[in-house]
Amino acid sequence: MIQKLLIANRGEIACRIIRTAREMGIATVAVYSDADAKALHVRSADEAVHIGPSPAAESYLIGEKIIAAAKQTGAEAIHPGYGFLSENAGFAQAVIDADLIWVGPKPSSIEAMGLKDAAKKLMREAGVPVTPGYEGKDQSVERLKQEADAIGYPVLIKAVAGGGGKGMRKVDKAEDFEASLESCRREAKASFSNDEVLLEKWITSPRHIEVQVFGDSHGNVVHLFERDCSLQRRHQKVIEEAPAPGMDEATRAEICAAAVRAAKAVDYEGAGTIEFIADASEGLRADRIFFMEMNTRLQVEHPVTEEITGVDLVEWQLRVAGGEAIPATQDELFIDGHSIEARLYAEDPTGGFLPSTGRLEHFDLGVEGRIETGVEEGDMISPFYDPMVAKLVVWGETRAEAIDQLADIAESVEIWPVKTNAAFIANCLRDEDFEEANLDTGFIESKLDVLVSSDEADAEIWQTAADFVALAETEEHDDLPIGLRLNAPGALDAVLTHKGETRSIPAARTHAESHATGFVDPERAVVFADGQSFVFERQARGSGAGAVGDGAILAPMPGKVIAVDVAEGDAVTAGQRLMVLEAMKMEHALTAPFDGTVTELSASEGGQVQVEAVLAVVEPVED
Repeated sequence: MIQKLLIANRGEIACRIIRTAREMGIATVAVYSDADAKALHVRSADEAVHIGPSPAAESYLIGEKIIAAAKQTGAEAIHPGYGFLSENAGFAQAVIDADLIWVGPKPSSIEAMGLKDAAKKLMREAGVPVTPGYEGKDQSVERLKQEADAIGYPVLIKAVAGGGGKGMRKVDKAEDFEASLESCRREAKASFSNDEVLLEKWITSPRHIEVQVFGDSHGNVVHLFERDCSLQRRHQKVIEEAPAPGMDEATRAEICAAAVRAAKAVDYEGAGTIEFIADASEGLRADRIFFMEMNTRLQVEHPVTEEITGVDLVEWQLRVAGGEAIPATQDELFIDGHSIEARLYAEDPTGGFLPSTGRLEHFDLGVEGRIETGVEEGDMISPFYDPMVAKLVVWGETRAEAIDQLADIAESVEIWPVKTNAAFIANCLRDEDFEEANLDTGFIESKLDVLVSSDEADAEIWQTAADFVALAETEEHDDLPIGLRLNAPGALDAVLTHKGETRSIPAARTHAESHATGFVDPERAVVFADGQSFVFERQARGSGAGAVGDGAILAPMPGKVIAVDVAEGDAVTAGQRLMVLEAMKMEHALTAPFDGTVTELSASEGGQVQVEAVLAVVEPVED
C-alpha cells in the first residue's frame, strides 16, 4: 500500500484525491503556484510544496519540479489528477524512471491513444466500431478534399492531437472545405504544435456516450457502465449523467464490451474512459455508436459513475497502482439508481459566458447533494486556471428525482460578487426536452436564447431587496443575517440603485414568504434568487441622489482598469472609448452610450474593480 502520495494538480480534483487518500490512511503532499499559495487543496494536504509562478506553464506543467517535490517530501507515488500532465506519456515515464509509483496507465497506453488517427486505426483492428472517415498520412489539401467528398457532407475536420474542443470544424458543403481546413490547421498548430487532421462523417443527431473502464497489472479489465455527456457548449461538457437515458440492456452490453476490448488493446491499467459518438436519430442502437477517443485518466465526470456503482474510483486507482488487483469482478458491478452532475463555472452567461474572476466574498452551495469543490468563502477565482467553481452531484432512485434535486441545488446557489452559470444549469435541467431525454450535443446551442436568464431584476426582486434593507434597519435587526427568508413586513423605505437605475421603494406591508435569500451591508443589498445574484447599491434616505439612468458605465466583470481616456467634464460622443478594462487576459473597451458629458468618474488607471461597479456617468446632451 502507498504510504505517501503527491497530487500533481490543483483545485477540486486535488481536494477529491486528498479526501480518499486520508480515508485510506495515506499521507498527502500538495503542490502549488504563487496564485494558489492559500488555496483549499494546499490547506487540506498534510504537506505542500511551492513549484513556481502562477502560469501553469511555469509551475503545474513542469514535470521536473513535481518529481523534485515528491523526492523532497518522501512521497512514494504521484497522482496526476486530470488536465495538466495527466495524459503526458513523457511525464509518466519520468515518474517511473525516478523510482516513483505512477498512479495512471502505462506510458505506452497513453501514447497509443494520444493521437486520434492512430487510436482509431488501433480500435478498428480491435473490433471497436469507428466513425466512417479518413485518418491517412497523406495530408495534402487535394487528398483531404477528395476524401471529404467521398465521405459526404457535412463532414468534421479534427486535429489528430486535439482536445478540449479545439481544432475542430464542421463543413456543410464542398466549396467551404479548403477554408475550413486552413482555419482548423492554424488553430491546431497554435494549440498543439501539430497541424495534422483527420476526417469524420458528421453525425446528424449526435449523443456523446462514454464508458468508464478500469484495468490492473494482472490482466483484468472491467467496465463500470456508461455516462451521457451530450449537454455541451462549444464542445465543453456542462451536464453529465449515468446511466445514459434511453439505453437498453442489449445496446449497453455491446458498447461496454467494445470499451473493454479497446482497453485491452492497449494493455490498459487504472481508470480510463472510452468515448463514443452515437447517431441517436432513431434512438440508441449498437450499430450506430462509434468510437471517438480514449481519455487515459480519471474524468471530471467520474462522480456520477461512483454514485450509481458505489465504487470509489480514486481508491481503486491507488490500490491498483500499488500492485493490487481490481477490487471487484464484472459480475459484482451493477447500476443502482440515477446520478447527474453539473459543472458550476465562474462565468457570466448574460455576457457571452466570459469568465468571472475575483474573491468569493459570499459563497454558499448548500448542504444537499455531493459537492466537489476546491474553494471556500474568501478564496479567489484566479484568471490563470479553469474557472470551474464546483461539481454539483446528486443521486436519485429515478432520473426525474435526480433532475429535481440538482435543479433545486442550482437554484439555491449563493455566490457573490463572482458570476456563475447556476441559473443556466437550472434552466437546462428544467427544460422539457431535457426532462424527456430528447438530447443531442446541439441541445444547448439550439436553445441558448431561452436557457440564459436575464440579469435584469424584476419587480419582485426589487421589492425583496427593499424589504431586506428595511428589515436590516429596524432596531431588532442591526444587520440582515445571510440566508434569512422574509416572512414579516418591514417598516421603512429604501433607495436602491441596480444597473444604473435608482428607485425609492417602500417596504411591503404584507409579504408572503419569499424564496429569495440575501444579505445587507452598509453599501449594498444582494439578493440571491433562482441561481442568480442581484446587487443593489444603497443610498441614504433623504440624500436626494437620483438615478444615473442609462448613462451609467458599469464594470461588466471584475478586472483591472488599464486605461482611462476621459476626465470629469469632458464632452463625449456616442461610441467613444472612455476606458479599457482588462479581465481574463482580454481587454474590454467601455464606450459612451450616447453624446453627452462625463459628470462622474470613479475609475482610475491601475484600479481593481468589481462587477457592476459604477465606473463613470455620462449625462446626455439636452435637445
